[in-house]
Amino acid sequence: MPYFKDEQEVYAHMGRLFEDLMKDDELVPQFQRANTIVQYDYRNPGSKITVKMLEGEPTQVDLGATELEPEVVMSMEADTAHRFWLGEVNVTVALARGQIKAKGPVAKILKLVPLVKPVFPRYRSQLEQAGRPDLLSTG
Repeated sequence: MPYFKDEQEVYAHMGRLFEDLMKDDELVPQFQRANTIVQYDYRNPGSKITVKMLEGEPTQVDLGATELEPEVVMSMEADTAHRFWLGEVNVTVALARGQIKAKGPVAKILKLVPLVKPVFPRYRSQLEQAGRPDLLSTG
């Protein structure tokens, strides 16, 4: 059974995470160093989150349809993404197993990986505040 019943739940939790991150004055400059537009393309339920983090430009997060042209596309099950943001998925292993598929310049993808570690506790806290402790246990 998937963690999220529909795309609106994906956007309410993971989408909100990205929206909050792109408003964080300390984190935004770090993310902008990746200098790219990333799209997270999720299955089960189908949903897309596109994040613009280009140096010297305002950030942007689009949930669903977008006019942005992603340079990097990360495709995976929404459940895999959820477990990733909880800190339970090793990106290298998931890529090797085909659980996550990445398209785009490898250097840009690798720049993103170390930036996300401080986000894990934030996602957990956000789920707790949303009254969704059911989403914290994935085992």
